[in-house]
Amino acid sequence: MQKDFKLPGIVWGTMWMLFIWLGYDMLTEFRNYLYPLFLGGLFAYLLYPMANFFEKHGVPRILSNILSILIGLVVVSGVSFVIYKQVTLFLQDIPQMQTNVSHNINLIFKRINEVTGIQSNDLKNSVKQMTSNLLNFSGANLKNTFSQTFQTVFTIGIMPVYVFFLLYYRNKFKEVILMLVSSHRHKLATQIIDDINQLVIYYMSGVFKVVTILAVINSTGFLIIGLKHALFLGILAALMNFIPYYGTIIGYFFPLFIALFTMGSPVYAFLVLIQFAVVQFTENNILTPNIVGAHVKLNPFMIILAITLGGFVWGLPGMFIAVPMAAVLRVLGENIPAMAPIGYLLGSSGTEEHSITADKISRFFKRIVKK
Repeated sequence: MQKDFKLPGIVWGTMWMLFIWLGYDMLTEFRNYLYPLFLGGLFAYLLYPMANFFEKHGVPRILSNILSILIGLVVVSGVSFVIYKQVTLFLQDIPQMQTNVSHNINLIFKRINEVTGIQSNDLKNSVKQMTSNLLNFSGANLKNTFSQTFQTVFTIGIMPVYVFFLLYYRNKFKEVILMLVSSHRHKLATQIIDDINQLVIYYMSGVFKVVTILAVINSTGFLIIGLKHALFLGILAALMNFIPYYGTIIGYFFPLFIALFTMGSPVYAFLVLIQFAVVQFTENNILTPNIVGAHVKLNPFMIILAITLGGFVWGLPGMFIAVPMAAVLRVLGENIPAMAPIGYLLGSSGTEEHSITADKISRFFKRIVKK
C-alpha cells in the first residue's frame, strides 16, 4: 500500500516565501506596464454603465465605448483645466508666500523663546529650509520634475486605449474564464464574475461621488475660513480621497502648511484643523460607509494594510488600486472553499459582538438611567 507523500512544513513555508518574493519582484519590475492596465480596468468599470446605456438604446458597441471615453475625457479635461488655472494663480503668489513663511517662522520661534527660554536657532533654520524647499517652484525644479514624471505620464496616456478594449471585449473575457473552469462550476463562476463586476462598478462610482462631495465641502470651508486659494486647496484635498482613510490626512497637509506658515495668524491653522476633524469624521462615518462601504465590506484594518502594501509596491496608483483588489479577494474567499480563510480575514464579519451599534448605546444609557 502506497503512503501519501507530504512535504515538511518548512518546505511549504519556503515555497510560499519564494512565491511571494517572485510576485513582489514581478509587480515592481513591470509596474509601469501593470498599474496603467489595472487603472484602465477600474476606469472601464466606471464608464461601463454609460457605455451599456448607449448600447441598450441601439448605439453600436464601438461607438458606445468611444462616446463614453470622450465624455470621461471631457470631464477629466475640465477638472484639469480648473486645477491648471488655480495652480497658475498659486505659483504667482509663491514669492509673497516665501516672505510670509520666513516672517511667521521667526514669530513662532520668538514666541517659543519667550515662553520657554529655549534658544532654537538650529531648529528654526531647519524649518526654514524645509518650508523653502516646499515652496521652491523655480524653473529648474519644474523642469526636473517634469523630466522625472514624463515616463509615468506617457504610460498613463495609454489608459484610454486599455479602457476601450476592456469595454469592447468584456463578454469575451467572461467566456475565457468560463472556458478555464469545468462545466459543473459554470454557475458558481458566473455568480462570482457578476458579484465582482457589481462590486467594482459601485466602488468606482461611489469613490467619485465622495470626492465630488468633498471638493465642495473642502472648498466651501476654506472660503469661509478665509484661506487663500481655497478652490485649489479644496480640490487638491478632495482628490487625495481616492485613497481611503489616508486620503484626508494627506490632502489636508498642504492646506495646514499654507494656513500655518503663510497666513497672518495661527487662528487660520486652528480653523483648518477643526475643518479637518469634521471632514475626516464625515468621510469615514457618513459618506464612505453609506456610498462605498456597503459594497466593499472590508474591515478597516485590512483596508489600511492593503493601502499600505499598495503604496509600498506601486506608490499612489497602488494605494488607489489596493482596496478594490482586496474586495475582489474577499468575494473569491466567500465563494471558493479553499480561499474561505482569506475571505473571512478580509471581511467585516466576526466581530459583531464587539461593535458599537445604536441598540447597544440605547441599552447602555437605559442601564445608567435605572441606576
